Order: sequence, then structure tokens, then C-alpha cells
Amino acid sequence: MTDDRSYPWVPVVAAVLRRGDGHVLLARRPSGAHQGLWEFPGGKVEPGEAPEAALARELHEELGIKVEVGEALLTVKHRYPHIAVRMTAYACRLVSGEPRGLHGQQVLWARPDELLSFPMPEADVPIARRVQRDRG
Repeated sequence: MTDDRSYPWVPVVAAVLRRGDGHVLLARRPSGAHQGLWEFPGGKVEPGEAPEAALARELHEELGIKVEVGEALLTVKHRYPHIAVRMTAYACRLVSGEPRGLHGQQVLWARPDELLSFPMPEADVPIARRVQRDRG
């Protein structure tokens, strides 16, 4: 058995994208990817890429939207059995487009108080809690 501590930290970015009514965007990967759980949309930062640029790129490629990436809200480090992620969540503002899953993923707008009722990866849970604290 491989020691999961041997995996290097992978830089990942996630969007906290709110609508005018306060609802927050979640995406659900197809069932074969990351256990089909709901998550804050985003993805991996490529070598040499700024995290904010990576997030804007990922949201455009996966959801067909353009966003303005704002402040970093928090960074979560979590080791899964197969990968170790260092995920930074950013406040984002929708500039153009309507989010839609371009790779088969479902998307929805959720109220902050219902975020933790969606099954999500462990690294996303602290982000959901932060969103709930910041909603007022």
C-alpha cells in the first residue's frame, strides 16, 4: 500500500460565485469523476499559471462563463487517498454567460444555508462553511 503522504500538494482553485439573490453556484461531476459529488467549480492550476488565471480558464472551459476573480477567501489543504490538494477559493463575479455543464456535469444555484446538504468532497466543506458565515 502506498503512503498517501508521498503525494505532492496539487494546487487547485475553486469559485464562490454568487447570484444577485445570494445563491451560490455548485457543479456535480459526472459519476465517474470525484465520486459524482457536488463541488465549488474550478480545477487544477497548470505549472507557471497564476491561480486567478487558472480559475477564469477553468470556468470558461467547463461552464462557458466569463468571470472576474476577486479576493481569495480561504485555502484548504486536504489529503485524499489518491491526491493531496491545496485548494484556494476565490470570490468571483459573473461577467458573461449562463453556467452550463460543457462536460456533462450538472450545475445548480444553491442557497447558502443548504450548501452542506449536498454531498461534497471533504476539501469543499470548509468553503461551504465560510460561505454560510459570510452570507449576512
